[in-house]
Amino acid sequence: MSAHAPSLNQWQQQGKRISLLGQDIFYCTAGDADKPALLLIHGFPTASWDWRYQWQALSENYFVITMDMLGFGFSAKPQNGDYRIAFQADLQQALLKQLNIQQYSILAHDYGDTVAQELLAREIDQNTHAINACILLNGGLFPETHKPVLVQKLLISPLGSLFARLYSYKKLQKTFAHICEKPLSDEELQGFWTLISQQQGLRVFHKLIRYMSERRQFRERWVGALQNTRVPLALINGSADPISGEHMVARYRELVGGENIVQLPGIGHYPQLEDSQTVLTAITSFLTTVIRSGG
Repeated sequence: MSAHAPSLNQWQQQGKRISLLGQDIFYCTAGDADKPALLLIHGFPTASWDWRYQWQALSENYFVITMDMLGFGFSAKPQNGDYRIAFQADLQQALLKQLNIQQYSILAHDYGDTVAQELLAREIDQNTHAINACILLNGGLFPETHKPVLVQKLLISPLGSLFARLYSYKKLQKTFAHICEKPLSDEELQGFWTLISQQQGLRVFHKLIRYMSERRQFRERWVGALQNTRVPLALINGSADPISGEHMVARYRELVGGENIVQLPGIGHYPQLEDSQTVLTAITSFLTTVIRSGG
């Protein structure tokens, strides 16, 4: 692992815990609080540690903020928790309020893209202007182009709770070998397994996957958010991703537009891990342009 990327243990040690909306949430911040705020939103089934390769560099120019969402990582995993995307967005907004953040940009991946879409939709609903920019990495922005892997199909099936309890590190390895074009290290995969399985996380694993149904239920709202937002958007996409790769980008061009798209050939579902430096360059280039132009 890069010398500049914290290990999972280091990441946990630098983080903090906070009670938000009655839930115990793990979060991290870095950088000068007077600098532009950047909210990083992770994907399924991992956690905020996903951003470790970009964290230090981004903190030099931004006040970076990220949490493990409810049911993920080091945050609470209540058996009867509210795992709707709307509540995950509520938690993000509650953390921003606690940190007294009035304006911020978003960097999101996978499941986090859907949370970002909900935050963009709320901007439109409330006619507010808190979000300065939004960068989306590989995710199911359009339910019609999302191609779930076998694990996701099993988790959302009627036998999802049983499958979740039988989920194993070997199954995790197999899934990531399929969705990532560049292999991840054993240390990374072991870290992911720790994040998923601790606090009896497998008991709620099948509940987290319900976002796939929500994407269909709220398609008009969340796709409409991308089409109607005044927030500058960018898309960074690993083209070789079997879930939300090149085929999703084609739909994005059709429904949203062709500006600010960075496609990464030979990169899979986790571009921030598979090609961390190129992703960092794309993030900083877009944000610098947006901030220079005043959003």
